[in-house]
Amino acid sequence: MQMDYSADEIAAARSLQYLAYICTSMATFWTYDYVCSLHEEWKFLRRSRWTKVKALYIIARYVPFLFIITDIYLNFSPSENSKKCKILVNIYSSLGVMSLTCSECFFVLRTYALWNSNRIVLVAMLSALFAIIASFIGICFSAIATSHVTTSVVPGITGCYRSSTSVQFFMPFLLLLVFQLGLFILTLIRVFQTWRTSNGGMHAILVRHNIFYYACGLFLSAVNVLAPVMFSDPAYYSLLEDLQAFILAILATRMHLHLWHIDRNVHGSEVLVCISMSDISSADRTVTTV
Repeated sequence: MQMDYSADEIAAARSLQYLAYICTSMATFWTYDYVCSLHEEWKFLRRSRWTKVKALYIIARYVPFLFIITDIYLNFSPSENSKKCKILVNIYSSLGVMSLTCSECFFVLRTYALWNSNRIVLVAMLSALFAIIASFIGICFSAIATSHVTTSVVPGITGCYRSSTSVQFFMPFLLLLVFQLGLFILTLIRVFQTWRTSNGGMHAILVRHNIFYYACGLFLSAVNVLAPVMFSDPAYYSLLEDLQAFILAILATRMHLHLWHIDRNVHGSEVLVCISMSDISSADRTVTTV
């Protein structure tokens, strides 16, 4: 017997199919990135000393695996029960917030090291980060509580996603954008100060200060803020949220690995002026006293 479906039901089924394809693609991309950096990562895990920064790295690197597993289950498991779906969305969102927080902590530590372990800068950044994350959590989970769950009535189409208003979606990312813009400006200030007192080219200084990592995170937040304007389907909001969490985790952990390898290769050298991982380790010690 052929069943007739409404236009909304067909649109919801197509969105769920699209999310399933994208979820598979991002899981593949994350696995590929992990395999490509496995040798360097295990070298870092074996040879680096245990600090809170290393523990932060492990959390930032491996929480996205749980995030991916939850995302796959959310998109491929039968979802007739809306309460079960909301529970999965809560778990999924919690892991996403945890991943974003750990990633931003690396950018905070990097900025702190660039500012020669300035405690005033550290306190200002940590206070801003705490306020942003607290607001992010409050807005995000209040949006989940008031949102409705979209599932498919078309046989063979599994998964679910939450639908919330555009304001509830972009407000947390607007706050994150403001915070990342602050880190970006602080880093640019150090770039210009270094450029004025050295003979190096501007591009080399920008690369050395990892400004492109900051710029990429800033761009992703801007895209999430503009998502309600660019897309009318809430399914796209979930996609862009996933993308930012994954890419920021990759950027933060890659930046940390890059700095650690630089420190091992040129530690004590006066040829390359850079912020070494020993400076970030001193940042780790300072955080314990703040």
